[in-house]
Amino acid sequence: MPLVGVVMGSKSDNEVLQPMLDTLKQLGIEHEVNVISAHRTPEKARQYGLAARSRGIEVIIAAAGGAAHLPGVLASWTTLPVIGVPLASSELKGVDALYSIVQMPVGIPVAGVAIGSDGAKNAAYLAAEILGLKYEAIKKAYEKYRSDLQGETK
Repeated sequence: MPLVGVVMGSKSDNEVLQPMLDTLKQLGIEHEVNVISAHRTPEKARQYGLAARSRGIEVIIAAAGGAAHLPGVLASWTTLPVIGVPLASSELKGVDALYSIVQMPVGIPVAGVAIGSDGAKNAAYLAAEILGLKYEAIKKAYEKYRSDLQGETK
């Protein structure tokens, strides 16, 4: 059963998000991937947010560019943690998406990460930290990754 729901606004976002999907796999985190547009398929976004918890999802990672409403829309329909990944899909190179994700109204939080692939990978690591509070195997996989990072700086 997937613990992380990865939602992207467009199929074309998959290339930028692939490093994140690889990271989730390397950490042993079961996940699902869906393409849902907050603007083109708002009812699908609502249904996803409402049903995520009952399907076993514990963290949602939502990636979008431009106005980047997807993470906020999903957060409005669930009380699960939502991590927003801003994508550089407009003339503003993702800054617009970043602002949209971090400027959520009080009471509907969305955690934000950096723009693009590196931010997407950090979203996977943040999900691992959250899930590691409950799942020992994920905690150990993430701790090993962090330990290996220390070896890279020596």
